[in-house]
Amino acid sequence: MTDEEIERIASGFCARTLPKEEWTHGAHFATALWLMLRRTDMLAERDMPGMIAAYNESMGGVNSDSAGYHETITMASLKAARAVLAGLPREPSPAEAFAALMRSPMADKDWLFAYWSRERLMSTEARRRWVEPDLTPLPWA
Repeated sequence: MTDEEIERIASGFCARTLPKEEWTHGAHFATALWLMLRRTDMLAERDMPGMIAAYNESMGGVNSDSAGYHETITMASLKAARAVLAGLPREPSPAEAFAALMRSPMADKDWLFAYWSRERLMSTEARRRWVEPDLTPLPWA
């Protein structure tokens, strides 16, 4: 993905104009990385939860105990994105950071199940608030 594609996705997400079908696993990470690298006025861990919830609603979705925003997945993904950035030798472009992340286990949309059981990660509790992994600790926590 190019810097221009990442900026288009992230800007569309922020403006709530990104088509729902484009809000993919990769788009979530691309947006997080773009916010971390290009929007220094924002803090992804503070701002993305509300932005994701608002985006979901703007696309006709709901944020409930079974759908929409998921706190544990979001925070784990942001920790993973920060870890990828910290492992790069210099401040990368969004495209460079995204490529590095996509070479990691996080490229697989099911990467979280190496740390959480499906039952625990998909629980209402994990959707509402941060829940620690029950299989193995995150390597960057």
